[in-house]
Amino acid sequence: MPDVGGLRPFHAPILPRQSPRVKAIRVMSLRARAEYTPVTVEPDRRLRVIEPFHSLFYTPQFVAIHGGHLAAEGLEIALATAARGAGTVDALASGRADLALSGLMRSFELADRGGARLVHFAAVNDRNGFFLLGREPRPGFAWSDLVGRTVISFGGAPTPWLCMQAVLRRHGVDPGRVTFIRDLSAADAVAAFRAGKADFLEHGPPVVDQLLADGSAQLVASMGEATGPVPFSSFMTTPEMLERERDVLVRFVRGLYRAQRWLAAGTAAEVAAVIAPAFPDIDAGIRVRAVERYLRQSTWARDPVLTRSGFDALQEILLGGGFIRRRHRFEDLVDTDIARHAVQTLG
Repeated sequence: MPDVGGLRPFHAPILPRQSPRVKAIRVMSLRARAEYTPVTVEPDRRLRVIEPFHSLFYTPQFVAIHGGHLAAEGLEIALATAARGAGTVDALASGRADLALSGLMRSFELADRGGARLVHFAAVNDRNGFFLLGREPRPGFAWSDLVGRTVISFGGAPTPWLCMQAVLRRHGVDPGRVTFIRDLSAADAVAAFRAGKADFLEHGPPVVDQLLADGSAQLVASMGEATGPVPFSSFMTTPEMLERERDVLVRFVRGLYRAQRWLAAGTAAEVAAVIAPAFPDIDAGIRVRAVERYLRQSTWARDPVLTRSGFDALQEILLGGGFIRRRHRFEDLVDTDIARHAVQTLG
């Protein structure tokens, strides 16, 4: 897919512009079963959203879009995928995107280096979404088993690597005693593991479920369970956008919160069916198993309000890994007023 200014359009535009007429949009109910209720809404605002990579990890976003929750707020979403991890920051800074789904570590990094201020305002993922795979079953796995071994780390973002280091140190293992292969693309990482170039692979669904299904790997550990609760992904934007279009952002977060409530009550099969348009090339059974895996470890935030405790936990991981050099204030990098207002208006 061509790289256009650092952005890669995701398949076809989502909710494309149509002639100015009222149209029926199918919107999910908030009940446990995935039923749809026709709602008559005319979009009056188009938001350009960028994601760092296209993944089932971001299922709340896709439920909000394909479940019609954002459309019910009169919002049309144009989604693009960044050509590289930090492309979300570049897209916001250049004005090519209004909102970005990103790790909070990006705002920490900018603040630590005296760069532009980007503010996170809506939680999406509450846990690390990656898993450690090996070549054989390890029912008595200990983190010391990695000493002297080679691990292919997920290369799409720095947070998984920093969390891996934190988990090792927490269990008394010096990360320097483990050989890590980093910064491979997702496809190259899988190819390298299949070729026998490493003992372990850190990756996320659906790759995890595909490798387990074809017998190429065995599940060793959940990095989400090992890391503990941490605000892994959230929506961010510029201070100017927060000031200029606060009402629009409240509508956006309200739609996200509807999706989060539905997601918390839905089954893996129902969720997998709703997000199918975003992942047309993934087998339906694999999609269900991946969603089930994420639901089982409470990966996704149940509401959009970012917490100070999660912020502090992530900050300790970033400091411990040397990603940032000093502490930063919660209030400087996070806005909770929008999310709290959105939650209150839904009751």
